Amino acid sequence: SGGLKMVSIQKGRLYRARGYHITIWCNVTGYQEPQEQNFQWSIYLPSAPQRELHIISTNDVDFTYAAYSQRVERREIYIERLQGDSVLLHITDLKDKDAGMYECHTPNTHPDDEYLGTYSAKMNLSVIPDMLSATMKSQAILRNQGEAVQLVCEVSTGTAQHTHLSVAWYLLQEGGGGQPQKIISLSREFVLLPGSSFAQRFSSGDIRLDKIGGNAYKLSITKLQSSDQGEVYCEAVEWIQDPDETWKDIARKQTDKTSLTIRSMDKNVYVNISVAESSLLEGEALQINCSIQAQNAQRRQFQMVWHQHGRVVASADQYGALSFQSNSEARFSAGNLLVMKQSNDKYILRIRQVELKDEGTYHCKVSEMEETPTGSFTITEQRLSLGIDVNVKPRESRLQLFAWVNKEQITEGETLTFHCNGSVTENSLSVNWWHIQKDGDPQMLIASMNEEGKIKIGTSYMERSARGEIRLEKTDSSVFTLMIYNTYATNDTGLYHCEVTEWWKGKSWRHIREISTKVVPLGKLILSLFPAALITRVPNVKLHEDFELFCLVSAIDKKVPWSITWQFQSSSTLGGYQQVVTVTAGGTILWGSAHLHFQKKTRIAKHSSASQLLIHRATGQDAGLYKCEVEIWRNTGQAGDPAMAAAAVVSSNPVEIMLTKPESKLRIHMEEKSLEISGSEDTAIDCKIMSLTKANSQLGVSWYFLPLSSMDASPLLIIRSNYSNILGYGGAFSSPHQKSRFHSKRVSSHLYQLLILSVDYDVQGKYYCAVEEWIMSMDGSWHKLGKVESGKTTVFWKLKPDGSISSLCLNITATEKEDVTLKCTLRSPIGSTSYFSIIWFKVSGRSKNETLVKIQSNGITEYGNGTLARRVRPHCPSAGDFRLTLQNVERVDAGLFYCQVDKWQAANCSTAQVQHASSRSEGSHLTVLPSGNLHLTPVCLSLSFALVQSGHFMFKVLLLALLRSIVWRKSLFLAQNIMGCRK
Repeated sequence: SGGLKMVSIQKGRLYRARGYHITIWCNVTGYQEPQEQNFQWSIYLPSAPQRELHIISTNDVDFTYAAYSQRVERREIYIERLQGDSVLLHITDLKDKDAGMYECHTPNTHPDDEYLGTYSAKMNLSVIPDMLSATMKSQAILRNQGEAVQLVCEVSTGTAQHTHLSVAWYLLQEGGGGQPQKIISLSREFVLLPGSSFAQRFSSGDIRLDKIGGNAYKLSITKLQSSDQGEVYCEAVEWIQDPDETWKDIARKQTDKTSLTIRSMDKNVYVNISVAESSLLEGEALQINCSIQAQNAQRRQFQMVWHQHGRVVASADQYGALSFQSNSEARFSAGNLLVMKQSNDKYILRIRQVELKDEGTYHCKVSEMEETPTGSFTITEQRLSLGIDVNVKPRESRLQLFAWVNKEQITEGETLTFHCNGSVTENSLSVNWWHIQKDGDPQMLIASMNEEGKIKIGTSYMERSARGEIRLEKTDSSVFTLMIYNTYATNDTGLYHCEVTEWWKGKSWRHIREISTKVVPLGKLILSLFPAALITRVPNVKLHEDFELFCLVSAIDKKVPWSITWQFQSSSTLGGYQQVVTVTAGGTILWGSAHLHFQKKTRIAKHSSASQLLIHRATGQDAGLYKCEVEIWRNTGQAGDPAMAAAAVVSSNPVEIMLTKPESKLRIHMEEKSLEISGSEDTAIDCKIMSLTKANSQLGVSWYFLPLSSMDASPLLIIRSNYSNILGYGGAFSSPHQKSRFHSKRVSSHLYQLLILSVDYDVQGKYYCAVEEWIMSMDGSWHKLGKVESGKTTVFWKLKPDGSISSLCLNITATEKEDVTLKCTLRSPIGSTSYFSIIWFKVSGRSKNETLVKIQSNGITEYGNGTLARRVRPHCPSAGDFRLTLQNVERVDAGLFYCQVDKWQAANCSTAQVQHASSRSEGSHLTVLPSGNLHLTPVCLSLSFALVQSGHFMFKVLLLALLRSIVWRKSLFLAQNIMGCRK
């Protein structure tokens, strides 16, 4: 023929799930001979879309590439020929690598090798993951024939492409040859389709398939049949619509199987009888339970009858309708007889209150009823239970009675509370309360309450009841309480009886309990009975802190009126206790007039058996002894009557409150230091405050002086300023001259200074400050918290020489009884017309300069008045060289020595002389040691020195006495270097 060859392939793109068996069709038309055409299948992978991979051929075994040869040999890939010109490509286990472009090719069969038409066709295949899931709990179910069963299958998918699901239930019957029978299915178009064997039961509603929520499918089978026995499972299928608009299943899952066993119907009926309690007391409840044992009992119909000694007591038919014999009808109407059908196989007969006639043997009789075609019922099966014996004993009282009182001994005016407590009972109770004052007296009725709760007061207590002093109440079903208020010692002491009668259906039982009690007269209250104790948490109270006192009255009844008075005796006065405050029984607060300061800062509280006194910000006025005094009355009326005296008065123990000052945190600068002053300079000594206890503390600052001349001298007060800044001088510094030189200055809150003006030698010594810290209390008094002394400042005074006189040996050490020579040498040249006078001075301690000796220019010598002046010898070895020898020095001779030289010249060549110049030497300080074995000869050496290279000194001794040892010391004064020696 002259037609064109045309190859056609299944339209793509196709989506198929991994792991499943798939097929792709291909056919050819318009071909010439032969009738059986050959087909070749190839694939182009997405990774190499231009590369052709041969898969399989119908005529060429060598066509297949190695990558597919094993799968072709194992027939995992094969070609099924449908007709001579139509085939199917099968892939039994689809893999991800099978995705790609598939090509179906037919070789040319034209006799002239002409190519007319198309010889191949292509389509795309995508491999998607299998996301279908179907689950059902695997279980073994046992059901009776005619019962129902329900099974639930969970089906879900997560496929990205649009798919539909179908769900089907299958039964694999026992002995069915292994072929499952479809029970029912829900198609992808949501159409329910029953299996052929279950179509009629589906139509009658015995088989249902319901979708619950989004993923659950429930199979329901009612009225199970024996043919339903076997294994049931659920199968889910996922469908996708191909491009040619046909639906293709791409995934299929089956759940685990559930074993269903059907037990065939047993027509036998059995009945059991039981009672909750077979031995009962008259009036207790009897319950008789009848239970039916039969297969599928809930779907069968029964009638139940109760028998006593063969006599019908009650019955319930298949509808639950009740019927009674005449002798039971009245008990049912009264609610004493009850019949209940709990379920189709459980029946109950209950007698609320059994009587003696209810004793005997009981049976249950069950009859199965079947409906006839005419609508009536007939008995098909009957069964009588075994008998059960019920014993009923006559009622006796089981009431147990207990009685007690709140206190066996109380104080007159307190309340007596009696309790009469019976054990729990359903019977009615009545009570009588009796009182016998003393042995031999008749008992008197106080009050009674009958079983209906009506109260009757005894004749002797009518008046007290009218005053509200008698109260009887029933606080529980079997608890009676009698309360007697405002008790009297003469009337209420004695023996009390609680008489309780139990009532039940005309029967009664009486029970009696005794209680004895004693009422003590309030007027004879003694301290041991009602102790009043005064306590405090902190007896040592710090200044400005709060403190509290507690007065405890332990034995007073809450209803006894009492007042309390707080008393105080000050530690600063010799008087006795005086009233601070009183709290009356009615709560009124009365303040005393003796200590009015308490009223502004005191809080008072009174409770049932205690009183609290809280005092804020304690001061010295609050230190002393405290105590409380308690007054007690019989009743509130007497307590409120000012004319009525208290029945009893009790005083507590005293408690002493001592005031302690806060711990001082005052700290001042403690460092020791020294100060060297020359000439008549002014100077200041600091007193630095490092810390205070309180920011608002006031300070008192005192300055003291210690002389250098004595080691054991007492400090001398210079000046003092108290916390009010009032100044005062010490006795040694009270002269106008001293007051003008020494001043106290407050630089800041933390810095004070001692100012010394026109310093002279007499200021030498040690100075320190003593600081006192003061605070003011709330009452305006001042309290010293602490006192601290500073470190000492040592002041040295040094003469300021003019340099015209040289005094060798600035520091001289000698031993008692030795001679010491002092030397003054003029530095300037001496003229022939010049004359000189010289005065030797000693300065020691705080005394003024002492003149030892004065040599006038004409050679006249004048000695001082002191003891040392008698032991001095002045001499002048040469012009301008003045010396003074101290003979047999004593320790009191220690001190500072210096000389003053006055220069005189003649005026106008006359013999008259006028003073031309005056000059002082620097001081030489003498220290005198106690005498010993060592002989010391002090001598002054005249030394000269020359400075050589490398910074070393070379000394030349001009004059040297015989020495056993020598110590060299060097001091610098202006341009001169003086060396002193000491043996």
